[in-house]
Amino acid sequence: MEKINWLKDRLEQNPGDPMGWYWLGLEYADAGHTRDAISSLTEGLKYCEDEELKLKIIDAVNRLTQEQLEQESPSYDESPRHSEDLEVEEGPDNSSDTSDSPSVVKQRIDNAAPHLQVIDGGSGAAGNNHAADSEETIRFDDVGGLDELKKTISMKIIKPFFNQGLFSKFRKKSGGGVLLYGPPGCGKTFMARATAGECQARFINVHITDILDPYMGVSEQNLRRLFETARAHKPSVLFFDEVDAIGYNRAKSSSSVRFLIDLLLSELEGLDSDNNQILVIGATNMPWDVDPALKRPGRFDRMIFVPPPDEKAREAIFRLKLKGRPVGDIDYKALASKTTLFSGADIENVVERAAENVLEEILETDQERPIETGDLLHALQDVQPSTLEWMRTIKNYVKYANQSGLYNDVDTFLRRHKKWL
Repeated sequence: MEKINWLKDRLEQNPGDPMGWYWLGLEYADAGHTRDAISSLTEGLKYCEDEELKLKIIDAVNRLTQEQLEQESPSYDESPRHSEDLEVEEGPDNSSDTSDSPSVVKQRIDNAAPHLQVIDGGSGAAGNNHAADSEETIRFDDVGGLDELKKTISMKIIKPFFNQGLFSKFRKKSGGGVLLYGPPGCGKTFMARATAGECQARFINVHITDILDPYMGVSEQNLRRLFETARAHKPSVLFFDEVDAIGYNRAKSSSSVRFLIDLLLSELEGLDSDNNQILVIGATNMPWDVDPALKRPGRFDRMIFVPPPDEKAREAIFRLKLKGRPVGDIDYKALASKTTLFSGADIENVVERAAENVLEEILETDQERPIETGDLLHALQDVQPSTLEWMRTIKNYVKYANQSGLYNDVDTFLRRHKKWL
């Protein structure tokens, strides 16, 4: 546990370290905490840019998932079956042994395979828990700043949803595929939820663990059911977080992953795929790793750059992260002006460091005081924006691999902030 605690402390200081999350996942696995291991590995996948490490993480997730099924599930014989397909045979003694009752066995199955989400693809009421129906609806007003991005999304995504008659005259369907890309921690997921709220559409959030399965063919079945659910509840927004994990470049991936990518391509633009009023949003930190076929017209044909928060957004993030804490007279504008290229996660790190310093001072002096602007400025001295590494990486792609103009938005952003790079 000492090594686990050490790794957790290290990741609190640097949450964007994929190798740290990978090590933490392995330590959790060795300690028998499979769910924590899978969660840590998946978190590391969000920040991973190294192809070899990414494949190691995916393999580890698959292995742990298979081990969990084999060790904890009551019955998985020759082929995988979801919990709704498992039948409980009632023997003569079942009535006297309540531990073997069908309800208890079903509960045992649900606990044994928490990563297998059964999603109803029919036209009835949905039984999946990916949709955000029960969650509070997020709108653009809830997103601080990023006005240019909101305008772009409104023109390319939202207006077609509310002007279907006009668009149908020009044989343009509402829906389609959009790829949000940008540095980690800059609000791609939050912006996707806000887009769904503006479209007044059902939001279905998909994680890699909702799709990947160690058994052959089950990953493809999970992916197909997600699209069936979206089509049964139009209008809907299907959001794939870290889409490069399932849409990885086929030239660099294994044959087992290629089948999944082929199915995703078919679901996005196949002869039998009716995706009208279905908006498929993918988010990735590494658009260069996404298979080129996914970025062609008809699939993720619109790529939208989600930049680090602008000054207005950074001010709003500081207010949000300091809410509920004892604070003095904070100069939010000054803090926002000194955090250019900081992501939301970076700002949270600054606030946490300032809070720790104030707590340490209170414990030493035994005099309580609130967090002041100076505390936050002092914490800023030890923090650099984590987006710089991403910016320098994509700068090479903009320079040498932008013949088709995919990264024009990034090029404009880099030119505006070249003194920081």
